[in-house]
Parts: sequence; C-alpha cells; structure tokens
Amino acid sequence: MPPSLILPARFPYLLSSPVMTSAKTPPAPTFRAKATLPVAATVAALILLITGVTGADSGFVLTTPAFEAGAPIPVEYSCSGKNTSPALKWSGAPAGVGSFALIVEDPDAPSGNFIHWVVFNLPPDATGIPAGAPQTPTLPDGAVQGVNGMSRVGYMGPCPPPGKTHHYHFELFALDSKLNAQAGLEAGALRDAMQGHTRASTELVGTFER
Repeated sequence: MPPSLILPARFPYLLSSPVMTSAKTPPAPTFRAKATLPVAATVAALILLITGVTGADSGFVLTTPAFEAGAPIPVEYSCSGKNTSPALKWSGAPAGVGSFALIVEDPDAPSGNFIHWVVFNLPPDATGIPAGAPQTPTLPDGAVQGVNGMSRVGYMGPCPPPGKTHHYHFELFALDSKLNAQAGLEAGALRDAMQGHTRASTELVGTFER
C-alpha cells in the first residue's frame, strides 16, 4: 500500500480533519485589525482635542490700519518719527473675557528681546486702542500701562541700530479676569501674572529697519 494511503486506511476519521483537508483554509486572524481600532480612536480623539485647543482662538485677530501684517511699520511710529503708537483693532475674542493685555517686543534686538510696550487690564468690551496712546500710568479707558525696555511707562517705537530688519511682535491676550497688578509692571512679570488666565491670544508682526 502506498505510504500516502496508510494513514487514511488505518485512521479514516483523519479524512474529515482540517489537517487533511487542504480545501478548507482557516479564517485570517482578525486580532490585528481589532488592535488598531483603539489606536485609531485615540489618534482621532487627540486630533479633535488639538484642533479644539488651537482653534479656540483661530478667529481672534489683531490688526492695525497703520500697516499690513508682515509689512514695514511707518516711520512716524518709530523713534525716527513721532514715536507714537499705532491704532490697534481686534475682533473674534472668546466669550467670557475679563480683560485684555498687550505686549510689544523685538526679539531681534542686539541685547536680546527688547520690550516696546506693555498694557494690561484693557476693558473686556474693548475692541482696540486708539493711535497715540499717552505715556501715562493709565489710559482713558482705565487700562494700565507697564514699562518698556527703557524703564519708561508707555509705548516706545522701533529704534533698531542701522543694519538688519527687525520684527516687532504685537501680542494680544484675552484673559478670564482683571489682573491684580500696578502700573509700571514689566513684561516678564505680566506674563507670570497671566499664567492660568489666558483664554486666547493673537499676534501681529511688523518690521522696521534703519
């Protein structure tokens, strides 16, 4: 008897065994597909979370009629001109804002980050700051001014050394409350005071060179 017929002849029940029936193939394992489902769900949740966090202030916009975003700041707003502050306007702030704060800085300064303007406790219903803000501890709307990099209250316009182009960042913050701080606050102290209170933020950048 051929060897291939010995086992079926002596053990006929093996004919119905899955081992002996090559026509039947076991179903493909599905554990991998199932294992990817929790991963996919987690990734999707993270994407939604990140989108929600970053998108919360996506409609919060700061502009100025003085210059376009990324464009040169006119000389009149610099130390080579009248050294007055440009008008600022904003929209799209989230609901429940308690106050606004503003920091204007030049990260390209030779000595490091140079502060040009610090304002906080802008009213929650404010939508801008008029041009030519006075260099006084408080503004007409009750907002409070800190000190710039020259330890002076109020706005100081761009005044870089001759050479490369400097970038001036106008950073506006929507806070959940007013800050318990006095006039003359430095930018670093303001950032510390805002920790845990920032609802949204936006930025406008202008350039200047001499």
